[in-house]
Amino acid sequence: MDTIQQFDDALALCRDIFVKKLKDYGPSWRIMRPAALTDQIFIKAKRIRTLETKGTSAVGEGILPELIAIVNYSVIGIIQLRLGYVDTKDISTQKALELYDDVVSETRTLMIAKNHDYDEAWRSMRTLSYTDLILMKIERVKEIEDNSGHTLVSEGIDANYMDMMNYAVFGIIKFTEKG
Repeated sequence: MDTIQQFDDALALCRDIFVKKLKDYGPSWRIMRPAALTDQIFIKAKRIRTLETKGTSAVGEGILPELIAIVNYSVIGIIQLRLGYVDTKDISTQKALELYDDVVSETRTLMIAKNHDYDEAWRSMRTLSYTDLILMKIERVKEIEDNSGHTLVSEGIDANYMDMMNYAVFGIIKFTEKG
C-alpha cells in the first residue's frame, strides 16, 4: 500500500467536491468566522460518531461525505485564519482553488513527515479513533478560540485543523479500501 498515492487519491476526491461546491456557491464561505468553521467541523464529526454508534442513517448519507466535508472545512478554516473573514465574497473561484491547493500541499507535507516518524501507525488504528481524535482536536480549537488564539505551549489552531484534515483523510482511505 502506497500511503502517499492513497492520500493523494483521497485528497483528489475532496478537491473534486470542493470544486463542484465552488461552482454552485462560489467562495461564499469567505464570510465565515473561524469559530463558525470549527462548529461546522464539529457537526460533521459528531454525525460520524452518531453513525458509528447507531449503525444507521435516517437521512441516507453515510460517513464518507462527512469525512470529505471535514477535510474541506479544515482547508477553509486555515484559509480563513490566514486571510481573515469578510462581509462578502472577495476572491475569485480561481484564487480559492489556489489557496485550497496551497493548504493541501502543506498538509500533505506534514502528513509525510508525521507518517515517517509514526511509522504508519494510523493503519493499525480503528476508524472510530479518527473520529474521537477529530472531536478532541475540535475541543482544543474551541479552547484556543476562547483564549483569543493564544497558547502557552501548544500548537495553534492551524496545526489542529491540519491534524483534523489528516485524520479525516486516513478515514477516507480506510473507508474506500473497504469498498
